[in-house]
Amino acid sequence: MIPAWIADMDLPTAPAVIEALRRRVGADLGYPAWLDKPNAGPLAEAFAERMAGRYNWSPDPSLVRSFSDLNQALQVLLHVWTKPGDGVAVHTPAYHPFLTTLQIMERPLYAIQAEPDGDSWRFEVPDLTGCRVLLLVNPHNPTGRVFTREELTALAEQAERHDLLVISDEIHSDLTFEPHQHIPFATILPERTVTLTSATKAFNLGGIRVSVAHLGHQGVRKALEAQPPFVYGSANLFGVEATVAAWRHGDAWLDEVRALLDRHRHTIADRLPGTFRYRIPQATYLAWLHVGREGMAEVIEREAKVLLTDGAGFGPGGAEYVRLNFATSEPILTEILNRLSGIR
Repeated sequence: MIPAWIADMDLPTAPAVIEALRRRVGADLGYPAWLDKPNAGPLAEAFAERMAGRYNWSPDPSLVRSFSDLNQALQVLLHVWTKPGDGVAVHTPAYHPFLTTLQIMERPLYAIQAEPDGDSWRFEVPDLTGCRVLLLVNPHNPTGRVFTREELTALAEQAERHDLLVISDEIHSDLTFEPHQHIPFATILPERTVTLTSATKAFNLGGIRVSVAHLGHQGVRKALEAQPPFVYGSANLFGVEATVAAWRHGDAWLDEVRALLDRHRHTIADRLPGTFRYRIPQATYLAWLHVGREGMAEVIEREAKVLLTDGAGFGPGGAEYVRLNFATSEPILTEILNRLSGIR
């Protein structure tokens, strides 16, 4: 059985991260100096540096808070800013834990449905009357779509018109392929945006459990400041060390990985059997494959011995799809594609 479902790379960790963790283990494991600060200390500084260096955005480090991951951050934000019955607009199909969060927290989903558009996807901007929040995932998971400035501007106009908080999940931004460019939503509508990101996807650090939230929205900042300082936990020492090392010293490794992923996304297009429909993602290491009927993840697991994610869990528009993680070595990807060739 080949597991190609969870969004975690089958690749070694960046040497800069390993070295930073080894130094920390061999040195001081006591309380960090930044523990009692409301923002994320060195994590906030490294985040601000990275955004300025890569995306021409200069966020204020003092507006950064740390969380364990983006799921926790989203749940905290919805908890302090919304109430049951408040609508949340999401581009669908959507990252399934986010949909589960909305269901459990009783925040109705307003689906902005993806539609095939040539070799990519489009999302029509709907009327968001009745929404309280726009949850933007850019680059988009699972389609790999990178939103253009025109699309983001249209969403910003809707957010202004309907007085929306925009929660912008940008965790896949460092995995954008040329000629596409990631544009932080906060550069378009800073006063309404909370930006969520982490080094965990681009640098394969899923177990590190650290993310950041940049709180551009003043009301959200005040709502969080009214909470006890540790009620949602705090960043852990190793997570901060790993993240700072990745963002400041890991780009040579990331360039090699992105080059590998770039080749892989085209290899899939060249070798995927005709029974599957595939649009090459503009970012991420996730292939969103149309298989034409429901329940095919189970069939593929049984007949091809490849574990993929069933698209039904991604909400509207996902039932006839499966998601393939191609962040692996070339021989393993070749074997996956060989096995899929027998699926009818």
